[in-house]
Amino acid sequence: MSESTPPTERATPIVEAIGVSKRFGSTEALRGVDAALQAGRCLGLVGRNGAGKSTLVSILSGLQAPDIGVIRFAGELAPPIGDVRAWRGRISTVFQHSMVVPQLTVAENIFLGDLPGERGLVNWRATRARARSLLREWDFDVDPAVECGTLTVEQRQIVEIAGALARGTRVLLLDEPTAALERDAVRRLFERVRTLVASGVAVLYISHHLEEVFEICHEVVVLRDGEAVMNAPTVKLTEDELVGAMVGDIDTPSSPARTTVRRRMLDASEARLVVTDVVAASPRGSLLGASLTVEAGERVGVTGLLGAGVATLGRVIAGAHGYESGAVRFEGKPLPPGRPDAALAAGIGYVPEDRWLEGFVGELGCAENMTMSIAGRLAGPLGLLKPSARARAAQPLADRLSLVSRGLNQRVVELSGGNQQKVTVARAVASKPKLIVAITPTRGVDVASKELLLSALADLSADNDASLLLASDEFDDLQICDRVVILVRGQVFAEFTEPPFDDEELIAATEGLATAGRH
Repeated sequence: MSESTPPTERATPIVEAIGVSKRFGSTEALRGVDAALQAGRCLGLVGRNGAGKSTLVSILSGLQAPDIGVIRFAGELAPPIGDVRAWRGRISTVFQHSMVVPQLTVAENIFLGDLPGERGLVNWRATRARARSLLREWDFDVDPAVECGTLTVEQRQIVEIAGALARGTRVLLLDEPTAALERDAVRRLFERVRTLVASGVAVLYISHHLEEVFEICHEVVVLRDGEAVMNAPTVKLTEDELVGAMVGDIDTPSSPARTTVRRRMLDASEARLVVTDVVAASPRGSLLGASLTVEAGERVGVTGLLGAGVATLGRVIAGAHGYESGAVRFEGKPLPPGRPDAALAAGIGYVPEDRWLEGFVGELGCAENMTMSIAGRLAGPLGLLKPSARARAAQPLADRLSLVSRGLNQRVVELSGGNQQKVTVARAVASKPKLIVAITPTRGVDVASKELLLSALADLSADNDASLLLASDEFDDLQICDRVVILVRGQVFAEFTEPPFDDEELIAATEGLATAGRH
């Protein structure tokens, strides 16, 4: 986006973060961060997971206050936290997960909280007319009268952008806006961003896709470990330099002996799991012909950017998500799509991405949750299941995972996040599966629990010669794996072997960059 003229050095930023720091307990999420958005410019914000991007976005959005530092709009101090109307008039954020109300119409969502009318009565005709005029002005092809629940992901995003413009917002924060968009929709989004920027709107563009940053952004800020380590025009940077700033140790080359990269799949003749050309649609990242193999006793990591299809692949293998075409075979037999019961019966244990949604029943006790996958085996001749039988089966798992509780009858909802995850892992391995599918198993847990969970997954899979498929965007998780497969936009792009794996090479591969020259 280098065709625009740069702002003058004396131009006052339309929004500016000055010396912003934020701490959560012992974690310093941001440390002295400076960032400025100019009118009519698009600023990229990049960094690894945990770099501080989400915290900075929440502070710029008025959702929380910095511990140190200030936010200024056109030189003036930001409104107090809690003055929602004042913040909404200055800045709007379109988050990666849609915030529209599905049951309301497009027009109602656009003017939500500020519907046209007098004396407490909404003028619905005026609401629809204003929405239609706004959508036409910005060439947004959406019917203002339809319910948002019927819209595509792209159309919902348009509604959120239109709502920001309706409030007179001149600063727009786009948080991973292409994560769930197809390629044509991404192209149309870029056209909209360019139109907005040309009209004088300032855009902060948060993304893991570096090629998008180079295409749409004038400048880019890199966060690493809570600090802004780079702030530069995109036309003066290479992708290698940007990756280096994200990872650190820019001048340290990768060792040729550490990793190797291959663009072909292993021979599937002896594989325990064979995934072939699977196509599966998902708003969290579709698969567009993904293939891989997992050998008996092998630990395989799968990683990629948000929207690459990493979690979708894990869910497909575990039977938690269907697929439109392709095949999944386990020990030579086909697995039916979208059948978690069939996957469990075949010998697949599943640690889901969202433990609250799929991992446990909060109101039940630890033992009940941990033995849920083997309840049929524990039942007596008449189908009755004694609590003592559950306890005997659950206790070794609780000991192995160092579960901290008041007892195996304690409700899981009362446990800490780390111990809830231990219960989820225990449930997955209680049946002594031949394959464990674990999706981001350490997300939202403390460091000690993270190390214990990874060690337990490695040990438990080794005990039974089980295979492990670990799908995660946390590179630290992948160090227990024998090899790592990289997904880029729903397809296998590269494969790394011979651990330990190099972070810089992994990041480059997730971006779809050739890494052979980095050895």
